[in-house]
Amino acid sequence: MPPRIAILGCGLVVSTMVRDLAADENYDVIAVDADAARLEQITTARRIQRRVADLSDQKEIRALADDADLICGALPSKLGFEAMQTIAASGTSFADISFMIEDARAANEAAQQSGATIVYDCGVAPGLANMCIGHAAATFDELEDVVYYVGGLPYARRWPYEYTAPFAPSDVIEEYVRPARMIENGTVVTKPALSEPELLDFDRIGTLEGFNTDGLRSLLDTVKATCMREKTLRYPGHCELMRVLRETGFFSDAPLQLRDQTVRPLELTSKLLFDQWRLLPGQRDFTVLRVVATGTRGSQRSTMTYELFDEADAESGEQSMARTTAYPCTIIARLIAETAFQQPGVHPPETLGRDEGVFRSVLEQLKQRGVQLTMSESKAE
Repeated sequence: MPPRIAILGCGLVVSTMVRDLAADENYDVIAVDADAARLEQITTARRIQRRVADLSDQKEIRALADDADLICGALPSKLGFEAMQTIAASGTSFADISFMIEDARAANEAAQQSGATIVYDCGVAPGLANMCIGHAAATFDELEDVVYYVGGLPYARRWPYEYTAPFAPSDVIEEYVRPARMIENGTVVTKPALSEPELLDFDRIGTLEGFNTDGLRSLLDTVKATCMREKTLRYPGHCELMRVLRETGFFSDAPLQLRDQTVRPLELTSKLLFDQWRLLPGQRDFTVLRVVATGTRGSQRSTMTYELFDEADAESGEQSMARTTAYPCTIIARLIAETAFQQPGVHPPETLGRDEGVFRSVLEQLKQRGVQLTMSESKAE
């Protein structure tokens, strides 16, 4: 009997994950969500099992873990960590893209005791960016400066936001609110999100704007570097608009009394932005990732650059952000299932990047799916 892989959650990214794994006859796929209608919208080449379940209920999560050989997770941020703890204790291995404020490594002891191999933050960034930085850290004797730029955007710049996302607006807004942690002169420092904007030019796209966001996460203590930071990319002007909304209070989660009703501004803003940030039928998007790492190997100082540019698939219509987020997770799930990476415990993706064979396998499998990540090295000035 083929291994059974359960995929938790629904939406554009999960639909891509389901289709990718269902196309492989080596696996049986179970798509799980609380909404039966959303499950029915998933189209696949092979028959899959669709299961309705309350994914906020840990008894349901445990039952799914006991019924599956491996799980892929794509839950909302408020559900991700608790589900991971339950799965870690079950002994079922797990590849996850659920964003969570909590440190996923808190479930490490439970996973080690149960024998579960868990890799979290398995998207594009965090995810591929971490793997590139892990690879650079393993390549250099000393890592001096690291910066990565990442963004997913529509080709059509629709006023006023010039932005679309396959994620819930509240999860994107979190990036604009949470203080950005980075490393400067070997020390972790914090700066406001949306700070220090800079303009960068990209082939085939033009000028984009990068600004500080809190995406380093586990990299802050797993990779030693003199300086390291993440910058999110948007079209010029988006950063200033988001700062205006934030400073006015539209991103606040504190209750606000309006006559006889209580409103949370963040909930209202997320509701209003949902349609504004939704990619319209026929619209095409692209994803950009650029990781620049400078370090020394022996007496030689050089810079390694990792670059990804991906577009929506014209044939299938799949969005680029959905592809570049989903495929790293499904590829890592395969590596775990096929024991190419099997280490009980909870691991950030940079761990896989440090293993040359595993890293090359991820790049090759991405290439097979039409997602190209290139590497180059040059002598540093």
